[in-house]
Amino acid sequence: MTVQGSENSSRRGRRSSTMDGMPLNDMPWWRWRSNVRSALHMLSDPGFQHGVWLAGVDGYGDVTDAVYRLVEDTWLDNWSAEKYVGTIFRDSQEAALVDTAVLRVLRIMHQVGPDAPVTAYLAHEGWPDAVRAARDAHVRLATSDGEDPDTPPRTLEVLSILTRSA
Repeated sequence: MTVQGSENSSRRGRRSSTMDGMPLNDMPWWRWRSNVRSALHMLSDPGFQHGVWLAGVDGYGDVTDAVYRLVEDTWLDNWSAEKYVGTIFRDSQEAALVDTAVLRVLRIMHQVGPDAPVTAYLAHEGWPDAVRAARDAHVRLATSDGEDPDTPPRTLEVLSILTRSA
C-alpha cells in the first residue's frame, strides 16, 4: 500500500521543517552546525561585540565561549572542516571559509590567551581579519540555511532550545 503525498524527509539535499528559520534535520549533524553558526555569527559582528561583549550583557557568553563553541565538538582546532562536508557543512566552499575563520580566531586566542578580556581580542591587530573571515563563513552558512545573516545573534539559551532533541 502506498501513501500518496508522503516524502522521505531523510533524503539528502531536501529542506526539512524549520524552527526560527533554521532547518531542523537538513544536515546529519545539524546541532554541531548550529553551534558553529552561532559562534561564527558572534565572531563576525563588530556591533554585537561592542554592544554585548564589551558591555557585559548576559546571555551570550564571551569571546572564549564562542571560540569553544566553534571548535569543541568538531575538533576544528585539530583538523580541517573538509572532514565534515556532508555532515556539518554542505560543500567544500563552506568548509574552506570555516577553516579560514577558525585559523584566524585561534591564532589570536593563542596569542592573547583564552582568559583574556574582550578588549584584548578587539584590540589585537589581526582581529579585523578574523572578523572578516568569520563574516564570510557566517554569511555563507546562514544563506545556505535560508536565513538572513544580518539578524542579531541568538542568546545561548535560545541556541540551547533550538538544539534540544525532539
